Amino acid sequence: MRMNDNLIHVYCMPGMAASSAIFEYIKLPNTHFKMHFLEWDIPPHNCTFTSYAEQMCQKIEHGNSVLLGVSLGGLLVQEMSKFIEVKKIIIISSIKLTQEMPNKMNFARYTGVHKILPTSLVNNVEFLAKYAFGEPVVKRLDLYKRYMSVRDTNYIDWCIDKMVHWKQSELPNNLVHIHGEKDTVFPITKIKDCITVPNGTHTMIIHRAKWFNENLPAIILE
Repeated sequence: MRMNDNLIHVYCMPGMAASSAIFEYIKLPNTHFKMHFLEWDIPPHNCTFTSYAEQMCQKIEHGNSVLLGVSLGGLLVQEMSKFIEVKKIIIISSIKLTQEMPNKMNFARYTGVHKILPTSLVNNVEFLAKYAFGEPVVKRLDLYKRYMSVRDTNYIDWCIDKMVHWKQSELPNNLVHIHGEKDTVFPITKIKDCITVPNGTHTMIIHRAKWFNENLPAIILE
């Protein structure tokens, strides 16, 4: 890793199937912060979520940085923090404990029903965005096409499986959870100890960028 400089380095991890373009409206003051954008790679066959996180750590070039993850990316940065020293973990539209897993994902874990989802339709952007972003996208289909970068069937199957089987009973140190009160993927009724964004949905990193630009600097520094 490179020597630390005076900037706080913030590494941003998007959610399932999404590219780092979801962060395009997030602007942190360049006097204090430097943003870096991570992307999903297609996982090797039989790759565990833990080993994937360890491999992703190779992309972190600065010590004591901030890891920021959205949705499944929020789970991933928590796993990454088990391998490297970080200043802070920020998860957005995600979960931090197994008990926050929504009922439909618990059902999928116990029944295996997620294995029969028609993920072969990954080239249907409307279908994929519904599962990745948790909301109808007909009116904004062109917009979402720009944010969906990974449409590999095996990757989508892998992501869903790792999501529903993720387990964590203890909170990582220095974790901050930001969650929208109208998130339909991870309903806030099951979320504890978070910073709540009024009217925030699962895609608020895109649609509520102003809130993040106004609040993220202080959240990182506090």
